[in-house]
Amino acid sequence: MPRPPKYKNKEEIQGLIEEYFANCEGEILKDDNGDVVYNKFGEPVVINRKPPTISGLAYALGFKSRQALLNYQAKKEFNDTIARAKLFIEAYTERRLFDRDGVHGAKFSLINNFRGWSDKSRDETEKETLEKLDRILEGIDRASKQ
Repeated sequence: MPRPPKYKNKEEIQGLIEEYFANCEGEILKDDNGDVVYNKFGEPVVINRKPPTISGLAYALGFKSRQALLNYQAKKEFNDTIARAKLFIEAYTERRLFDRDGVHGAKFSLINNFRGWSDKSRDETEKETLEKLDRILEGIDRASKQ
């Protein structure tokens, strides 16, 4: 017997997505007098900030796995809502490429979580594909001559 859907409509899931992203932003630290605490650069100190992630989003929405979220995206009604949330995460991750401390994690996440990202240049990928095709064709040619 199929399980009932976790969410009835896209508005229900959108509210939870917005809540997840708001929680990722953290909160501005205040002293005992309620005044904002600033760092040495004059910026407010933010505590409990977390990077938005696909797995974190899946967890916040009550899914048991990242793949379950991706499967839910396949449902027509939820496709755009989940795709936009993933795009927000992708944009955040892409910005981390310019941050010395976050570049390696961002690169890993983009390559493994989002289509169209690779750690190889397009020329390298095409060259590898052509070399593989040449080896296949050479094998076929040898087999036909025997």
